[in-house]
Amino acid sequence: MGSDRHTLFRRVVAQAGDDFDLARAALAIAQDEYPALRPETYLARLDELAGRVRDLARGESDPYRLIASLNHVLFKQESFRGNRGDYYDPRNSFLNDVLERKKGIPITLSVIYIEVARRAGLPLNGVGFPGHFLVKYESDDEEIVIDPFDNGEVRTLEELQRLLDGVYNGKIALRPEFLAPISSRQIIHRMLNNLKGIYMSEENLVKALSAAERLVILDPASAPEIRDRGTLYLKLECFQQAINDFEAYLRLAPDASDAEDIRDQVVELKKGAALH
Repeated sequence: MGSDRHTLFRRVVAQAGDDFDLARAALAIAQDEYPALRPETYLARLDELAGRVRDLARGESDPYRLIASLNHVLFKQESFRGNRGDYYDPRNSFLNDVLERKKGIPITLSVIYIEVARRAGLPLNGVGFPGHFLVKYESDDEEIVIDPFDNGEVRTLEELQRLLDGVYNGKIALRPEFLAPISSRQIIHRMLNNLKGIYMSEENLVKALSAAERLVILDPASAPEIRDRGTLYLKLECFQQAINDFEAYLRLAPDASDAEDIRDQVVELKKGAALH
């Protein structure tokens, strides 16, 4: 599996720190599916949407005015919406598709919301809320939590608890850490995990492997991501690549709970290779 498909992704996420260009990284994820994709086309679209938001806000910097302007442009004029009917369609995870089809899942709609807001002068952060990605505005004296999957509704603490109840059947109470801001790197990690999970459920192992490769590029020292990529290599009968990943996993996590099983797997794979 050549790495040339990952060149743009590697370049974007290799930037120092965790807050690299979120829109470019999200578009780079889609380049496996769309090799001819031109990121500038979609970045220009975000610029154009932000220009309309600024025009509507008429120079106001009040966050509520900007949120109202964002919501009007994105959800009233452009009709962006959550794809509730086909939530697990992989196209919901590709930013170019979401910009064209105007429907997506919470995390991709949130990326568009964050990127248009930033261009319009409103700094927002992604929030890795359990089971439902959100965004928030934060200043010294207030915090505004917004749900781009539901037309940019501002969420109260009671509504956030109800969202949690829907995921965990009322067993988990809202905690401040659920609303902690997360970095671009964490957002892209969550997008790739979603995509890998979708492809695994479809048994599309080649595409699942591509998502797994990008997860390792994103965090080269992550033992679990390296192990999971090795497992996919094994399923695809790429035995030497599987051995390499399993051995790397054991170097990084020699005392992991599954380390003994992985060691046994490496021994079996090497025996098999010796027989060929």
